[in-house]
This record gives sequence, C-alpha cells and structure tokens, in this order.
Amino acid sequence: MLKIENLTYRYDKLTYDYSLKAEKSQITAIVGESGSGKSTLLDLIAGFLTPIQGKIELEGEDITHQTTQERDLTILFQNYNLFEHLSVIKNMTLGIDKSLFPKKESLKKARNMLKEVGLEGYEDRISSTLSGGEQQRAALARALLREKKILLLDEPFSALDYDIHIEMLKLVQKITKEKSLYTIMVTHDLRDCKLVADVTYKVENGKIHLQKQ
Repeated sequence: MLKIENLTYRYDKLTYDYSLKAEKSQITAIVGESGSGKSTLLDLIAGFLTPIQGKIELEGEDITHQTTQERDLTILFQNYNLFEHLSVIKNMTLGIDKSLFPKKESLKKARNMLKEVGLEGYEDRISSTLSGGEQQRAALARALLREKKILLLDEPFSALDYDIHIEMLKLVQKITKEKSLYTIMVTHDLRDCKLVADVTYKVENGKIHLQKQ
C-alpha cells in the first residue's frame, strides 16, 4: 500500500493538507479544478517539493525524505519529453542505459515494452515523425521500462483527441493491473475517473476528500 498521512505544504497564504491510501494494481484518481492543489500533491509524492510535516509510506517504508531519484516511481507528463531527433528505441533505452549505444539486454526489454503499448515495428522511427498519440505511447513505454512501483500521471493525455485519450487511459488501466503498479492519475475530467479509476479523491482549496464511486 501507498499511504500519505497528513502531508502538509504551504505556499503563499494557502496551506495544503493531504491524506490518502492507494492500493497496488489500482488507479487512484486525483480530480480538481486548476489551482486546487492536485499537481502539488503529485509534486510532493515525486519529491519535487518538501512538506513541512506528514509522511509518505510505500509498503511500510517511509520515503518522505528520499530524493526523487531514490523513490521507486516514474512520471508521465503532458509533454512527451522525447528527444525528437532520436529514434524511438534510442529514446527508450536512454531511460535505463544513459547511452546512445545500449546493451543487447536493454534493447530486448525496450522492444518488448514497445510491443506492450502497441508500437511494435516503430523502433527505428524518428520520434518527431510520430503522431501525438504515438509519441505518448512511446513516452509511456519509456516510463514503464524503468520498472518502478509507482506510476504518476500528470494529465498526460489531455491534449490528445478524445478517442485516443480514451484508448491511452484503457492502456494504462491494463498495464496497471498486469504490472501491479500504484498508479496515481491527476485529472480535471470526471469522465476519466468514471472510466478507469478504482478510487477517486477530490482536491479543493488544498484539502482532499474521498469521493463515492
């Protein structure tokens, strides 16, 4: 279980306070209006921000004071963050090898992951030639290749056409269950929550509340 207990952060005159529980193999949605504090929560979980009190616990281990690099998590943003001049496979392997000349084992893992996200045969395509949906699939594959327990989604599919948006959400739902991930999804769209979320929390003015499914 991923537990967040009385995690508090203060910015300007607003105090944010969060408590929630997320289960393995489930998607936990964080919904709220722009500026409500949902992305602040994601930044605290990721280690981008430091709380003034409270605790983040992953499977019994306190990770509150770990650096972002030390935490067992990976993040998918709205911006794909792909190197546009590189091939899909090189973008993938840079996430685990940090080299333009990856090991055979890394290449094998990358190809398998591309197959899982529906990009088999795209290995040598230059990233800038991909459609928006294909680029986000490649970015998701790269995030998953790191084999972390927690997957954080910061509205990564909001700019995609609605049909592709839904397709990507369904893919994340499938992979979350198959790989037993703790998936935390920030969204402003309640339709996303109804479609794939197992649990939904709403953030308003820095406070978080569990919503009825």
